[in-house]
Amino acid sequence: MASSVLACVDLVKQYRDGDSSVNVLSGVNLVLAPGESIAIVGRSGSGKSTLLNVLGGLDAQTNGSVTIAGRDMATMTEAERCQWRNAQLGFVFQFHHLLPEFTALEAVAMPARIGGMSKVDALSRAEVLLQSVGLKPRQHHRPGELSGGERQRVAIARALINKPSCVLMDEPTGNLDPDSAEQVLELMLNLDRRESAFIVVTHDMRIAQRMDRILKLDAGVLSPL
Repeated sequence: MASSVLACVDLVKQYRDGDSSVNVLSGVNLVLAPGESIAIVGRSGSGKSTLLNVLGGLDAQTNGSVTIAGRDMATMTEAERCQWRNAQLGFVFQFHHLLPEFTALEAVAMPARIGGMSKVDALSRAEVLLQSVGLKPRQHHRPGELSGGERQRVAIARALINKPSCVLMDEPTGNLDPDSAEQVLELMLNLDRRESAFIVVTHDMRIAQRMDRILKLDAGVLSPL
């Protein structure tokens, strides 16, 4: 586990429902190796997004541990956790979550600026990333001026700006038309895996089958498909 970029042990997530509790995750164990790609599939409501949020430190587990790049998230203060998450993780969601007032270039540079990189260096790296996703000509456009597929490519570039150990993707093509989804899929498959590993929650088996491993979440239990 020392060489893993992300690991969880006996991960449990419960929600209260009146006087009772509901187990969404029941003793999940997972180890993600450097450069590895994993797809997580399962029926709607099976807890896939909850698992991704707990792995990414966006939600707290009820029991168990989550380790990212060798550090246990539960041992950190909230400020330390935010800083470590920004440095070590990239996030891509079904909806791009781009702020409407920022250009594509500014949006991609933002995590680097939050991490302390100078404005000049952050914008320079953001420009290189936008070129790599085919959007340099659109770098000064705001989200309202971009197509759905273009906005999602901006989100992927933003997730990569800090060269994270791991990128977490939650239904990255789920809100796109078939042509845009295909473009984003090809981009994902061609990303440089030497820098980042990937966990992709998806209902699209075209994506899942191109990952190194496919895992299924069912009744709170994660197992090989």
